[in-house]
Amino acid sequence: MSAPNSNSSSDALGTRVHHHRSSEYSRLCTEADAALLDDNNPRIRRDIIRIIAQYLDSQGFTSTKVTLYDEANVKQQRENNYISDVVRLRAAVLDGEWGEVDRICGSAYLKDKKHILYSVYKQQYLELIDDNEPQKAFTTLNKHLKPLEAQQSVQGEFRDLCYLLTTKSIQDAPAFRNWDGIASARERLAEYLQSILEFEIVGRESEHQHLRPNRLVTLLRQAVAYQIESCQYHAEAVPLVPSLLADYAPVVVPNAEQGAFAGHLGNVKCTAYVGPYAQLIASGSSDNTVRIWDTDSAECLATLRGHTSRIWDICVDRAGATLFSASGDGSVKVWDIRDLHKPQCLHTIMPDDGGGDIYSVGLNPLESHIIMAGYDRKIRLYDRVTGRVVQTFHGHDLSVAQAVANPLGNLVISGSKDQTIRFWDMMSGSCVKSLRSHLGEVTSVATSDSGMLLLSSSKDNSNRLWDLRSLKRLCRYKGHQNTSKNFIRSGFVGDSLIVGGSEDGMVYLWDRESTNIVQRLDGHQGIVYDAKWNPKRGILCSASDDWTLKTWWFNPHAKNV
Repeated sequence: MSAPNSNSSSDALGTRVHHHRSSEYSRLCTEADAALLDDNNPRIRRDIIRIIAQYLDSQGFTSTKVTLYDEANVKQQRENNYISDVVRLRAAVLDGEWGEVDRICGSAYLKDKKHILYSVYKQQYLELIDDNEPQKAFTTLNKHLKPLEAQQSVQGEFRDLCYLLTTKSIQDAPAFRNWDGIASARERLAEYLQSILEFEIVGRESEHQHLRPNRLVTLLRQAVAYQIESCQYHAEAVPLVPSLLADYAPVVVPNAEQGAFAGHLGNVKCTAYVGPYAQLIASGSSDNTVRIWDTDSAECLATLRGHTSRIWDICVDRAGATLFSASGDGSVKVWDIRDLHKPQCLHTIMPDDGGGDIYSVGLNPLESHIIMAGYDRKIRLYDRVTGRVVQTFHGHDLSVAQAVANPLGNLVISGSKDQTIRFWDMMSGSCVKSLRSHLGEVTSVATSDSGMLLLSSSKDNSNRLWDLRSLKRLCRYKGHQNTSKNFIRSGFVGDSLIVGGSEDGMVYLWDRESTNIVQRLDGHQGIVYDAKWNPKRGILCSASDDWTLKTWWFNPHAKNV
């Protein structure tokens, strides 16, 4: 590995010294997912409102706090009415007053509580069957239970409810073999309604619990501490987090090869991380396949076959469940990769006019649409729900190398062989701005996480940084080689660094502000087409003409750091 460029200052690297921590240790950290905190729990929602109100009050936003409580109290009144209806419903069920039950179930506060309505109407239906009133039972089944079929407690229960219309006894239906009479069934339903009341009432206890001072700030500090603790690298000094708008990620300059991924039978054009914690890496190759690798062991876990030409680009949804591949065969394939033992091609998207190679594939921020572009100079927006192209962007004079959505999701930004970067309105499909500054084909475009910066790569041997608000060029990054091969791409490494491939077989890292080269990673035996950074793991992954992928990390014991 060669030393950093002599122009880079010692300060540029001195502030980025970190200790690497093992991936095994970081995996012990609890994943922050929906199973950890149910934000739909009424008690949790009330707690959040109290915490926000406390913070607003401490900052002097008294009128805003009052408005928050006013709006919350409207919902509180609805919850009070809901609890009152459940109390009345429980009493009516125990007394068998089904007329009163029907009136309560028709109230505005219970109409959305489908699980309650299903249980109540099921009890009414069973009593009608037990009383040998099949006509009334049939009416209840069609009017009330059929629309709530999805609420059945066990598979096949609704089928057995229908079957009861033809049986002599309720116990003849498999789901109701343990039926022990109307009285016992009413008691069980009353107990179920009581449990709902207890859940709601216990949730209210938090309203009287003491709220510790500065609770919101305390929770935010704990969240940041968790983010720092779960990082792959630890700074020598406790870092001061400058913003809460993105997860904390230390500034790390990779300096050593971590892993090599061999198995493709052709050059590797592109790479992408799979899943929120990047336990897997995907790669697309000129051997017409996509491979999925274990990040730690570099073992190939799955090979996706089906394309009949090289893979130009791939992307993966945030959950790591679906992969999208763009190919020289003119198609985009959508793959289900949740089970790597049996990955499946869900469907193939082939433009009606057969426009040739598709060079770029990506998703909009909501992941509801696929953005694809290629040889035919067009950019297409494909709706994943309706399964059709809903917008086509025309205007480039030559093929489109890459098209991406901005973080707000209102623009598509594209780079083309016609040396231009174009900005398209997502809704109307019209080109709202065109930039012509590069002296060669534009090979890639990428936006920063903040959505304020744009990075472009070109065959004029430069990567350029743009302010997306003013569309002014901020700076240019040079030193690498990008003149002839398709497609060498660049990207952001956090807020401080720029990374890109090169025809000389090295991965280049530049300081974003000074434009100095801070690292050259030497290890590939051919052109580096793509390099992607993952902040969770603190690694780079590069794709090369030498048929391999490599991951790079910061090794405090490496030479020439």
